[in-house]
Amino acid sequence: MSLYIMGLEHPVPSVGRMARVFVYGTLKKGQPNNPHMINGAHGTSLFQGRGLTVEKYPLVIAGKYNVPFLLNKPGIGHRVLGEIYSVDDQMLQFLDEFESCPDMYQRTSTKIKVIEWEDKSSTPEGRSGVNSILECCVYITSTYQPEWVHLPYYDNYDSFGKHKLEYVIRECRN
Repeated sequence: MSLYIMGLEHPVPSVGRMARVFVYGTLKKGQPNNPHMINGAHGTSLFQGRGLTVEKYPLVIAGKYNVPFLLNKPGIGHRVLGEIYSVDDQMLQFLDEFESCPDMYQRTSTKIKVIEWEDKSSTPEGRSGVNSILECCVYITSTYQPEWVHLPYYDNYDSFGKHKLEYVIRECRN
């Protein structure tokens, strides 16, 4: 099987299966850890579009490094906005390590409603896929401090947002 990337004349071979991953925090475009998502040394990741969790979840910013956490408390909080990527096994393994899975985050299958779809070649007859529901892997946590449920809930994370809780990248932590 080969993947075709717009602008390339030759197919890019895929290694193993591709999984869909929904990112809602520092791995999104324009956020501090996005370079890890697009670093080919970690594996293959293809941006497909933007989506929204079907269920509500509490998205909080917690800890001394202002890390975004999606708490595993479905039905509470907001529908959360994020990005959908297709990733190969190598990238999925990198993301598991990067997200300290399963200790800090647990990779969970979650339903995501597509709100924008860029990769028209991956849907039948090039349709946009908008409003369709996809199963995506999401890094969510059940291992959080009890007081985190009382923090403000967000529907869209931006490390430079109005909350004034700027994320501290790993290289700058004590």
